[in-house]
Amino acid sequence: MIQVKSFVFNPFSENTYIVYTEQKEAFIIDPGNFNEAETAMLNTFISENELSVQHILLTHAHIDHVLGLQGIYDQYQVPVLMHEEDREVLERNPMSARQFGFFFKPFEGAIQYLKEGESIHLGDEDFSILHVPGHSPGSIVYHHEKQKFMISGDVLFQGSIGRTDLFKGNHDLLIEGIRSKLLVLDGDTRVYSGHGNATTIGFEKEYNPFFK
Repeated sequence: MIQVKSFVFNPFSENTYIVYTEQKEAFIIDPGNFNEAETAMLNTFISENELSVQHILLTHAHIDHVLGLQGIYDQYQVPVLMHEEDREVLERNPMSARQFGFFFKPFEGAIQYLKEGESIHLGDEDFSILHVPGHSPGSIVYHHEKQKFMISGDVLFQGSIGRTDLFKGNHDLLIEGIRSKLLVLDGDTRVYSGHGNATTIGFEKEYNPFFK
């Protein structure tokens, strides 16, 4: 059984997730921790629950989702998993940070690239990789079919979708990807988004104005 713990971090109110098993194996997803207090909150949860961090996962590499990436990588020394199409997005983050008035050092660490259709394993639990570009070119969704939930990043929100006016954004591509890869899943599949509240596929099919 997978447990999902969420944290709301940084000035962008980004959702960082820890998913973990009964055997205490864990993934950290989108480490957006911005200051010492937020980092301590994340690390305290991991230590108090005696979790063993296996990988750091990125749904995508926009600045608000990677503000704590270097520090978390340095602490746990596990590879970062992401889609290769977002490599340029990650590399542009020092420039993105300057636009918001702060400094961001280029990431230095081991990265492994994921592709559509692959699976990653957390103990005996499997997550499938769905590539849903449009918000960013390498946006991916981590889908746990058995427990019917996904970590969607900024692809799909409660009542909305990710913005597409950023670097290499594409509105039509995002809409098509959500329709063909996410909305076809069971309606009770839970969606843990990159910002805001969790939702379900069924709710979004019924009420999301972008799919009317």
